[in-house]
Amino acid sequence: MNTHQEKINLLAEMIAFSIVDGRLHEREYQFLYLVACELKIEKEEFNDLFHRELPTNVIKSEVQRIQQFYRLALLMYIDGELHEKEEIAIKQIAINMGLNPAATKRILDLIKCSPNRIINPKELFDTFKEQHN
Repeated sequence: MNTHQEKINLLAEMIAFSIVDGRLHEREYQFLYLVACELKIEKEEFNDLFHRELPTNVIKSEVQRIQQFYRLALLMYIDGELHEKEEIAIKQIAINMGLNPAATKRILDLIKCSPNRIINPKELFDTFKEQHN
């Protein structure tokens, strides 16, 4: 992330996604706050994001779009429940980001099968890279 505004937009998108199932779970909030801390966003500004409109900025870098998709996928599973609305929303977000639908489906399947919902970063990027060929 280059600018403060890009970091805010990233968090705002994650917050919007976290409540797509109609509620914000404590584990989701904790995960979001952890991301905010990593991005050096103050707690007051972070909490204010829950009351803002979703930004419409597009992430230009493919690597950053893949990273954001993965963060959203982790967030989707953090509460221990997979809601149909979340699954539909993340697929639409990935399409809007310009990510390959076949690669995103494979990543979601890998995460679903992983016992701790974590996948190797190399495998993440390799999955998207092989779709370019």
